[in-house]
Amino acid sequence: MATLARLQARSSTVGNQYYFRNSVVDPFRIKENDAAVKIQSWFRGCQVRAYVRHLNRIVTIIQKWWRSFLGRKQYQLTVQVAYYTMMMNLYNAMAVRIQRRWRGYRVRKYLFNYYYLKEYLRVVSETNDAIRKALEEFAEMKEREEKKANLEREEKKRDYQARKMHYLLSTKQIPGIYNSPFRKEPDPWELQLQKAKPLTHRRPKVKQKDSTSLNDWLACTSARSFPRSEILPPINRKQCQGPFRDITEVLEQRYKPLEPTLWVAEPIDELKLAREELRREEWLRNVNDNMFLPFSSYHKNEKYIPSMHLSSKYCPISHKEQFRSENPKKWICDKDFQTVLPSFELFSKYGKLYSKAGQIV
Repeated sequence: MATLARLQARSSTVGNQYYFRNSVVDPFRIKENDAAVKIQSWFRGCQVRAYVRHLNRIVTIIQKWWRSFLGRKQYQLTVQVAYYTMMMNLYNAMAVRIQRRWRGYRVRKYLFNYYYLKEYLRVVSETNDAIRKALEEFAEMKEREEKKANLEREEKKRDYQARKMHYLLSTKQIPGIYNSPFRKEPDPWELQLQKAKPLTHRRPKVKQKDSTSLNDWLACTSARSFPRSEILPPINRKQCQGPFRDITEVLEQRYKPLEPTLWVAEPIDELKLAREELRREEWLRNVNDNMFLPFSSYHKNEKYIPSMHLSSKYCPISHKEQFRSENPKKWICDKDFQTVLPSFELFSKYGKLYSKAGQIV
């Protein structure tokens, strides 16, 4: 107890000595730190200047070699261009000399040769006569072919007219308009009608349109409301003379099936189907199926699912571990960092003790 009392009596003296020693040590520590900083700055400046001088010498050497290489290459290109220009001038001079000799020979041999020109004109005149005669024969042949084609065209036209007016042919009981009894001889059209065959009308091919909603409106077409009759088989009898249509064509037109309108062909619930299709397309485009409810506690108890970027093993460091984590691999020494002076115990107890007045220290 005596020792504790002595220590408590000396506590104020120990504190004063502690603060005094620290105040004495601080100027020397600051002075030594400034001196060390000045020495380091001078040494690093000398080191950087020496390195810059070394880089300048190296860059000068590289530039010298590179410029010498470019100069040699440019000189080689200049020599090549000069050589090529000299050779082209020589070749052009030789070509001009050859052309001059050849043109002089050609003019003396062919252009101013009287006998050669006379023979040439004779051959040209004979060739022109032969070509003119061939063209005249070709024109005559084309004219004959055109006349023959016109006659055939007129004959076909008369034959078609005769087939079309075949119903005007005279019979045993009634003479035709071209076989009048007041004439001595029948008209040539009567003979043409006898040779021609009657013109028959071709049945047009009716294309049946496939309707997708045919089953929707067939239910209302019953035998009572819309009677249908099959096409009758053809009767084996002689066709009537005159401009009459075929019986099958008339029956097909008479008993033609009904075609549904656009209002009947479309289904009744077309609007409902369109809305379902639009809702299905919107669901396919959604990224998240959960409905956004900002003022409800529906999603508070659900477990958080991290995204793919954070759940993979290559994800970045989270914000909690980015500033307060320790990486021993990056340490310079094996020991942890130690301060020069110990920490103040008084500051470590701040906010944990109470004074006599009951306030937090």
